[in-house]
Amino acid sequence: MATVRFTANFERNLQAVEQFLLGANAAHAFDGLLAELSDTVVPNLERFPKMGRPFFERPIRSVESHNATEKLRAQLETIHPQAEVREYVMQHYMVLYALVEASVYCCAFATTGNCRLILHGIGLIDRLLQ
Repeated sequence: MATVRFTANFERNLQAVEQFLLGANAAHAFDGLLAELSDTVVPNLERFPKMGRPFFERPIRSVESHNATEKLRAQLETIHPQAEVREYVMQHYMVLYALVEASVYCCAFATTGNCRLILHGIGLIDRLLQ
């Protein structure tokens, strides 16, 4: 069984979603999101850490994405030779996580398809194991 951890960047992403939903008078939606994370996503990742699709199989459509992806590959190589980045897709959100041996590090959280925010999040992966 894998251990699931949350990075500071993931927590900041989640706080931004909370602020947005509170501002839209949709606190119930944030409560539902937290329940889905704790009741479904975390247990799934603990039991099946490779269930998310491999991030590097995502099509690259811009120079910026290509450069960020190459930077991520290099960072992962320094962390652990078999480290992987995967994405867990929820109904409206996506969790980007790094799988390093028996640990899952949730690195970024964004609305599904928001690659700019996701790529910003993976720029912080070098602090993953600190």
